[in-house]
Amino acid sequence: MLMNSIPKLQPMEINEYLQKAADSKRRRYPKILHQPGDEFNQVFNFMMEDTYMQPHLHPGEEKIEKMYLVMGSFAVVFFNNKGKVRKVSVIEKGKCEYIEIPAFTWHTYVMLTDKVVSYETMMGKYDPSTWKTLAAWAPAENTIESGPYLKELKQRAQLA
Repeated sequence: MLMNSIPKLQPMEINEYLQKAADSKRRRYPKILHQPGDEFNQVFNFMMEDTYMQPHLHPGEEKIEKMYLVMGSFAVVFFNNKGKVRKVSVIEKGKCEYIEIPAFTWHTYVMLTDKVVSYETMMGKYDPSTWKTLAAWAPAENTIESGPYLKELKQRAQLA
């Protein structure tokens, strides 16, 4: 998919959803474009620099996550099965603005700018019980441990 085929967002919409992200406990907020039960999932994610997403994988051969940068900069951190960082890919304007995350691959995201907007697609019917598997070796979201862990991941990402 080319950047020009990403659905358009109006500046007012971007500001509205970034405010929703800033007001959210998770410090991120989605704008879901697909309908429940659709095979093709597409969502804009609006994320603040301090959002933490527990490392996870998507179990299912069709669950290849495709991420396109709309605004800001972020890193995708890839892990082995024991939680050791094996690779960091930086997504930023004018350089790498797109990444595919293979199914069954442990990963998370680290924001490198204060506000980030991404557009993501993935195949498969969304079912919260089977959509992703959270890494038992990483802190859960909104826990005391998640802050220092995010800080460590950010340091790794900034060295990439």
